[in-house]
Amino acid sequence: MSAAPHVRFAPSPTGRLHVGNGRIAVVNWLFAKHLGGRFLLRLDDTDLERSTTAFAEGIEADLAWLGLAWDGFARQSDRMDRYTAAAEKLRAGGRLYPCYETPEELSLKRKAQRAAGRPPRYDRAALWLTADERRALEAAGRRPHWRFRLEDRDVVWADLVRGEQHFAATHLSDPVLLREDGRPLYTLSSTVDDIELGITHVIRGEDHVANTAVQVELFEALGGPVPAFAHLPLLVDAAGAGLSKRLGSLSLESLRAEGVEALTLASYLAKLGSSDAIEVRTSLDQLAREFDLAHLGRAAPRFDPQELWPLNARLLHQLPFAAVAGRVDGLDEALWLAIRGNLTRLSEATDWLAICRGETTPVVEDAAFLAAAAALLPPEPWDGTTWKAWTEAVKQVTGHKGRALFHPLRLALTGREQGPEMAALLPLIGRGRALARLGGSS
Repeated sequence: MSAAPHVRFAPSPTGRLHVGNGRIAVVNWLFAKHLGGRFLLRLDDTDLERSTTAFAEGIEADLAWLGLAWDGFARQSDRMDRYTAAAEKLRAGGRLYPCYETPEELSLKRKAQRAAGRPPRYDRAALWLTADERRALEAAGRRPHWRFRLEDRDVVWADLVRGEQHFAATHLSDPVLLREDGRPLYTLSSTVDDIELGITHVIRGEDHVANTAVQVELFEALGGPVPAFAHLPLLVDAAGAGLSKRLGSLSLESLRAEGVEALTLASYLAKLGSSDAIEVRTSLDQLAREFDLAHLGRAAPRFDPQELWPLNARLLHQLPFAAVAGRVDGLDEALWLAIRGNLTRLSEATDWLAICRGETTPVVEDAAFLAAAAALLPPEPWDGTTWKAWTEAVKQVTGHKGRALFHPLRLALTGREQGPEMAALLPLIGRGRALARLGGSS
């Protein structure tokens, strides 16, 4: 590939990003960064009724959380004059024509075509209207929508994921590019933007394959280079069912709130549906170095939220303190290194922070044994060798060993059955707290 690619992620700000959107964003970003290219964020906000500033800000927040910094930004609502100019060019070239059918009339036509065993393709009836007939329709209150006249040829392109794609002209319907109120539809605005913003590769979901067949002709009609296309299969759930109606609980916002780390999700989405093993990585740069679009398969990837938690734990277990500094009040490096190997969510660090630096309720199994252990607590300073030396002394005095020795001490000192190594925790708890929890006196 000679030139560095320019890609775009183009969500509509009509809701928060879900995992399907997230996968498209991650793949585009990694593809660009792997090849030294640029990643553009474009907000497709021409749906004025449903697009909101809050959703736009939420999308930017979700991408920032994932670490997907964009190299350029565009908002379609700022570019309406560009779509108007493109429409005028198409009209002048005889490729854009007005149509006056109502939605009900179009629906009846489609039903008739299906009943006759034909694909529901627009019959181009509007092309045969005379000027007088058009004036009469407009005088009656009809406002035209505008269709792009496709050429009577097949459309073929080499898809980077799906292989060669072939669409017969007889199966394609002239697409509507402008609504009755003059607002552009996605097919027009997206194509104009891809041309003018220099997009070289369009990586998106396979639900856009039919759009691509139309857009290839539109790129050519507008005199722009046709980008390379890659259409990814859509995610399904663990049982193989589509996610489209169940995405409320799989928004990036909700996963973040549940404690999923951004790198966990990015690692999962980067490898999901590929020939690569799903393994967590500690940086996006590492994911980018490993990324290869050719590794992505055509089968629908199964997104299982439960698979995120083992990955989340493995990520936390290897993160340096610098990666979490400032995210948990009071957490310091010594405590982090002691507890990270036992965390599944970062929020769990607050529990160990309280155990080591605050108050906790001890669990007392044998008060007499604990009192004897308390009497043997050595003076501070303590370090990583203190636990072994102390428990050896307790063993010699009390005769307890194995579980009978260690279990009651852990319960008393932490209130937990399990947890990080006590050799690391004991110096963090300190002699004063340890003595109080063992029932001793200072």
